[in-house]
Amino acid sequence: MKLRGLTCAALALGLSYSGAAFAQDQVWLRDRRYSEGSGVRAGDLEIHPGLAGEFGYDSNYFLLANKGGEKPIDALRFRLTPSLSLSTISQQRREADSGAPELPKVAFRAGVAATYNEFIATKSENSDDVSKQRNVSGLATLQLTILPQRPVSADIYGDFVRSTQPSNNPEFNYNRMTTRFGGGLIWTPGGGMFDWRVGYEFGLTYFEDETFRPLNNNYNQVNTRGRWRFLPRTALLFDGSASFFKYTNRTEGQTPQLDSTPIRARLGLNGLVTSSFALLAMVGWGSSFYQGAANAQQFDSVLAQAELKWFITPNPGLDPGAATLTLSSVALGFTRDFTNSYLGDFFTQNRGYANLSYFFGGRFLLVANAGVAAVVYPTVFADAARMVATPSFTTVRVDGTLFGEYRVADSLGINATVNYTSNITDQVIVSDRLEWRRVQAYLGVRWFL
Repeated sequence: MKLRGLTCAALALGLSYSGAAFAQDQVWLRDRRYSEGSGVRAGDLEIHPGLAGEFGYDSNYFLLANKGGEKPIDALRFRLTPSLSLSTISQQRREADSGAPELPKVAFRAGVAATYNEFIATKSENSDDVSKQRNVSGLATLQLTILPQRPVSADIYGDFVRSTQPSNNPEFNYNRMTTRFGGGLIWTPGGGMFDWRVGYEFGLTYFEDETFRPLNNNYNQVNTRGRWRFLPRTALLFDGSASFFKYTNRTEGQTPQLDSTPIRARLGLNGLVTSSFALLAMVGWGSSFYQGAANAQQFDSVLAQAELKWFITPNPGLDPGAATLTLSSVALGFTRDFTNSYLGDFFTQNRGYANLSYFFGGRFLLVANAGVAAVVYPTVFADAARMVATPSFTTVRVDGTLFGEYRVADSLGINATVNYTSNITDQVIVSDRLEWRRVQAYLGVRWFL
């Protein structure tokens, strides 16, 4: 089946792989600072089991516009999420046991999580479409470091994600499996003021619905990064990558997507300006190098990232790496990047954001994230022959999440989550409107160690 007429706004979410946590809605699954408790010691391992249940409301699961003949379909939702993570014991526990412990030869962290989603239609006429959206999403992650904190070390990592994503047609969905794995060699001479890493990464995306199999893709990537600490708490950074991106099931007459060889390079600064403020600033260049068509659209422009973070509870002993582990902070930032897209060749995103995380009294955790992005699409070709085109256009994406959790015990929390997302535009591709708004709200209980 050809993909014409099934473009919809969900396809515009892009192809780039941004980590296993991206596929998870729950705040605590995105960041281990919130998901893990004291854990259970088993020899040289820490084990962190968890179980969460949530009940809530989804105002627009199928991402439909509220005009032009479309009407959002709302639903009640139940989510059940078991999780398990394990790792080599932390530095704090090693120091508590032996005061000045020997560095381990291997350090690793692994985790698995799955979410069962049940849907209940609020209107009887939508019961069939809603009930068959029942699904299970999940992830598995692994990070392994060989000879950590030595002059020469190595890392290996991998993750697997099953993402469940609806389309604006209840008969189809964009459920897919995504995996990546990679590794690298790290050189840290002398006292650790300088380090350089050279690595490789492979990624694969497989669509479960046969309709979307022509969008299956993989990439091979060579990457490098370096850091030079020219002040005790400030580092000069560099990162760069060259990827070789390929649609593995692309055949004539099925999809306008093109293979590409995107290249990125950035240079910047990361450090604590004072014991309360940290600054990250990166700037560079990116080029897309799409191939296979004379009318291929190309990105060739500036990449940028900037973030100013205020630590509500300052710690003068923090370095830039350890600072990211503190719970209470406020951050303002901006990113500019390009992403391979299912809707056209790519899109450029310029996004401003604000983040707050606050843990106080040892009992209450508050996490708030919000962002506004201008998303620019070059000419979009809607047919496989790349003859039917929509001129360049821009959409505005707004997102926000508010999560609060009261911990009635060290391992038991009662929480609430509110999430808002929207795509603001009047653009129509073929017969699909790209505009939608969605609100999700949940109350839940979480047990964790």
